[in-house]
Amino acid sequence: MAEPQAATQGKRLTREQLLLLFCLLALTALAWLMLLRMARDMSAPGGMADAAMGGMIMPWSLADALLMFTMWVVMMLGMMLPSTLPMLLIYQQMLRKRMPAPQRHLALLLFCSAYGLVWVGFALVATVLQWALEQLALLPGMRSSSTALGAGLLMVAGVYQWLPSKAACLEHCRGPLHFLLSYWRPDVLCGWRMGLAHGAYCVGCCWALMGLLFVVGVMNLFWVAVIAAFILLEKSLPQGLWLSRLCGLLLLGWSLWLLLG
Repeated sequence: MAEPQAATQGKRLTREQLLLLFCLLALTALAWLMLLRMARDMSAPGGMADAAMGGMIMPWSLADALLMFTMWVVMMLGMMLPSTLPMLLIYQQMLRKRMPAPQRHLALLLFCSAYGLVWVGFALVATVLQWALEQLALLPGMRSSSTALGAGLLMVAGVYQWLPSKAACLEHCRGPLHFLLSYWRPDVLCGWRMGLAHGAYCVGCCWALMGLLFVVGVMNLFWVAVIAAFILLEKSLPQGLWLSRLCGLLLLGWSLWLLLG
């Protein structure tokens, strides 16, 4: 990403930026540790994944629903925090130059809270969709059992990688400095508005890729890591847009292979 590099070139991270970086990396690591623990518990005898793999279609209890919702929230944090680090570091740098300490700390907290809230909303939608697919016997073992459903999700994701809406959302995520300058307002509540806007662009960029988890396995942590790494690369590399479109072609080919195979 040219903009983040240009913004920080020749400058060391400030103490506040280092603290923010440490907190975000620690939160990311904690999210992945929680995912590992949840995946182990769900696949244990009697767990949700074990029951589903055994062909048992059971209505979710409130505890089941809360567990799956928590899993999606933690998963979204673990997947998305690394790719939003440049945005948060540059925003913190802008705040340091334009606001006094108490106000800028609050603005940064509001930005992070609003961004997280957007992904919590996405996690809620994903949980409801997972419940519906499981009740229709289309998602045993948290993985699609329907060739048509799997091919359809792959095709949607592949086509979306080529659409202008994907390119527009990706451009906002790839250009943190341009985004911040466009949305900047000299008040603390601007952090909340900017966090919501950035979260919306991130969801717009990544929702179709997240849908692939229903194809490869909702709690398949290998694929969760692969998708997270790809999201980081398409937002970071200079040719990220073309990497995104190449991925779209591969997904379309995978979809056709499922249909014809």
